[in-house]
Amino acid sequence: MTGNRSETSPRSSRSRTRLGRRQFGALAGLALLPLAGCGLRPATAYVPDVAPGSIQPVEGLPTGASITVTSKNFTEQLILGKIGVIAATAAGFTVTDLTNVPGSVPARELMTSGGADMTWEYTGTAWLTYMGQEQGIPEQQEQWEAVRDADVDNGLTWLEPAPLNNTYALAVRTETVEELGGISTLSGLADLPVEDRTMCVEPEFNSRSDGLIPLLETYGIPRDDPAGVPEDNISIYDTGAVYTATARGTCNFGEVFTTDGRIDSLDLTVLEDDLGFFPAYNAAAVLSTATLETYPELAEVYGQVTPVLTDEVMRELNLRVDEGGELPADVAFDFMVEQGFVTEP
Repeated sequence: MTGNRSETSPRSSRSRTRLGRRQFGALAGLALLPLAGCGLRPATAYVPDVAPGSIQPVEGLPTGASITVTSKNFTEQLILGKIGVIAATAAGFTVTDLTNVPGSVPARELMTSGGADMTWEYTGTAWLTYMGQEQGIPEQQEQWEAVRDADVDNGLTWLEPAPLNNTYALAVRTETVEELGGISTLSGLADLPVEDRTMCVEPEFNSRSDGLIPLLETYGIPRDDPAGVPEDNISIYDTGAVYTATARGTCNFGEVFTTDGRIDSLDLTVLEDDLGFFPAYNAAAVLSTATLETYPELAEVYGQVTPVLTDEVMRELNLRVDEGGELPADVAFDFMVEQGFVTEP
């Protein structure tokens, strides 16, 4: 699961230092030090210096007030983690940066054990992976409420969810949308001739219980059916190759993640899941309840950021890292400056 980017004046003003930062990040990545006591490895602590913007230092914050921010180790999580670090720093906290944790479960354990105070988590991941539920809840607000309520007993508080929903989707080449009758929804697949229902998917999605087969059944075009989606219409690729194959026209429809930057860079259009098949994976700021009770102002700090984190924004930010080679910390900082949450010192 990843995302995308664009050129703006705050980034231009620091362009002369970008190469040095990339080199620093690459070297630091080779010299990560073990985290004592738990065997995890933190990301480089590099974050650009920040000054307050709309996020102001918390009034009356005790000297030395500190929080620990964690994240998983894929692009989108690294960016979100650095956003979490930058926001807390601007609010006056001393921040320990434990982003770049290898895997969902270790990051979750840091939160439930008190080893970290803040993370960005996905509602569907919490519900299906941590809480062991068999079925996700497609309605986004319902899914968030379910995980919010379930995590109370784990000492965690979920703040309001962001619009960004990093879930599965099918995408089509934008240039062929009109050729396919202006298709914009998954329901529209049923209106296409059988020969146009060609699909590229990864092996896991091809076989999983909430993957391609039940998706096609939900939309009334069953798999391996001459009147639905014949087996010859389905091609299996590695995850990255799905995007390329779809863009090249090997198939009309490809399985994607909704915040992956390649959607924009390859000019793909995401079809609306109009029957709500896919589970919701909205990101939300999750805080230790004890920490939030000590520093209730953190809810307002992260509450400023959450509403502007959309699928489109994350695709842009993710792409800058994945294809542009920029550091997640720089991308996060540029975003925070552009939105006015922080300023350059």
